[in-house]
Amino acid sequence: MRLPSEAATILAINGSERAGGNTDLAVAHAGRLIAERGAVLRTVRLREHRISPCSPCGDCNSRTLPCQLDDDVPALVEQMVRADGLIYAAPVHGFGLAHLMQIFIERAGVGYLRFTRPLADKVGGIIVTGRRYSDSSVHNQIVNNLLLNRMILVGSGFPVLLRNTTGTPGLTDPEGVDALERMVHRMVDMVQLLQQHRRSTGGPVLPRRDRNERVPRQRRAESVPNRGDTENVH
Repeated sequence: MRLPSEAATILAINGSERAGGNTDLAVAHAGRLIAERGAVLRTVRLREHRISPCSPCGDCNSRTLPCQLDDDVPALVEQMVRADGLIYAAPVHGFGLAHLMQIFIERAGVGYLRFTRPLADKVGGIIVTGRRYSDSSVHNQIVNNLLLNRMILVGSGFPVLLRNTTGTPGLTDPEGVDALERMVHRMVDMVQLLQQHRRSTGGPVLPRRDRNERVPRQRRAESVPNRGDTENVH
């Protein structure tokens, strides 16, 4: 059995500018479900932190050191690295990802995560809130980001797209809420499975074959058939 001291910790990155809005309500509901499973949800509300947009330095694709901008992003990345799982929660704004989450993903990824991919093998989940349009596009964008960071996405039915057209914050989308609950339980299940594997083997469940996708991988020479040794059949 899982020891209390090894309770799973999931960190929610809340990219909504609106306190008490649909995204806050969705994250709070996820937190209640996670607590019922004996795990812990910690929440980072990006609106409460200093997060600078990328500067015009232009060397992000060649630099070998973390970003030098002075804000809260390094400390937030450290919280992500310490967590067992991560939930990215954000609303749709202007048919796209809300700007706070967009800025954070850019800064955290290019400025810090790209060097060694420290989020690899962490369990990831996504919550997107909106009225009606473009929520699938926003969800797909975050999926690609989690895959880039080599995280584990646990299939749990439909994606968590919470729609509310009433103008009043609330979890009014039964199918979306059901998808949220299924995702949360599957995330906790997977985190506990990975913890059990680490305890029994002393190592990660998946091998780390390279630091990041920018380091060339050493490949075995592929054998090329000699045309002269092959008989042509007509």
